[in-house]
Amino acid sequence: MHVPEGFAVVTPYVFARDADAYVRFLEAAFGAREIGRSTTPDGLIANCQLRFGTTTIMVSEASAEFPPGRAAFCLYVADADAAMAMAERAGADRIMDVADMPYGDRQGGIRDPGGNVWWLSQRLTAAPYF
Repeated sequence: MHVPEGFAVVTPYVFARDADAYVRFLEAAFGAREIGRSTTPDGLIANCQLRFGTTTIMVSEASAEFPPGRAAFCLYVADADAAMAMAERAGADRIMDVADMPYGDRQGGIRDPGGNVWWLSQRLTAAPYF
């Protein structure tokens, strides 16, 4: 089996209303980097690939056939407090303050403009979760 570099065996795929604006949010909020895009004849995003460090997600324009869905993501960051501030500046809503968790992460939560939840996690230890 071949999995393209930067992808995982399971890769998140988000259908979003105004996918172009959603891509710009992901770039501004989390530093995602667009690595590829294809569009429909009317200029909407058919598929946009965004790199978050070593992980890739895909975004497409929602439609009647593929309506926008809601998902939750855990995004590991170097500094959870700074990531929270950056996401809020980009338009995210805080749903959980950043705090040290008993499982070894410093973590907070936001809801993005598409209604998805992002847990911004800074690992504080090299120990496994369990």
